[in-house]
Amino acid sequence: MKTTPLHWTVIAIASALGLAMLWVAPLLWALSTSLRPEYETILPTLHLLPQRWTVEAFTRTLGAGNVPRWLFNSALVALAVTVVTMAISLMAAFAFSQLRFRGRNALFLLSMLALLLPFEALLVPLFRTMNGLGMINTYAGIVLPQVVSPMVIYVFRQFFDAVPHDFRDAALLDGASPLRVLWSVYLPMSGNIVWAMAIVTFIAAWNNFLWPFIIVTSSDMMTIPLGLTQTYDAFGVRYAQLMAAALLGAFPVALAYIVFQRRVTQGLLAATGLKG
Repeated sequence: MKTTPLHWTVIAIASALGLAMLWVAPLLWALSTSLRPEYETILPTLHLLPQRWTVEAFTRTLGAGNVPRWLFNSALVALAVTVVTMAISLMAAFAFSQLRFRGRNALFLLSMLALLLPFEALLVPLFRTMNGLGMINTYAGIVLPQVVSPMVIYVFRQFFDAVPHDFRDAALLDGASPLRVLWSVYLPMSGNIVWAMAIVTFIAAWNNFLWPFIIVTSSDMMTIPLGLTQTYDAFGVRYAQLMAAALLGAFPVALAYIVFQRRVTQGLLAATGLKG
């Protein structure tokens, strides 16, 4: 086997470390800012570390406004979007991949064309639809427009296409329904991909700002990305509290990715046809 020259290995490691520092530096600065008193954030002299360490910004952030409520709303919305998106995408992908019905390819192509439409172009019709259904400022109004993901459907379909049809035919011969085939045969095979897509969907739903900004009209229904704008208005130029609120909002999704990082990596490798 041909080995990589040492200098290229050193360059690759140095480049990776440099890129890692570029990513970590803003996070470390935000953490440093949130752990210092407010008066230190406006001092003319720059200090990388707080001169006096304190968690006052976090305690005030949690006690001011509706930050705990916004965190709860984000968790509820992100979980609901993830569960419903996975259910819809799995069933749609299985139908497009394994079932034979008239107009299947045309319908799949139509669903893929949705990838070409920016979400901003759908804001007005979505808002009018939610308003007509009486779902303004409700959890259902926040969740429902986010549960259809053409990209997730495409990934699942590509994986199902690669599964030998013998598994499906054997289950059908045993009297299993298509839904049973999906649940008992295909779903266990696609566990890593489901986890990967679920984490990606959860993070996207948690970080979504635009749609909650359009559909939510009261502070009690805000998610954390939307609530942070209200936190800024309430705190003024209290940078320590603002950074504390941002870190509190980012912590759950960072934790979810760290916990499920291996499954996400395995799922993406499986989706691309590579082996880890």
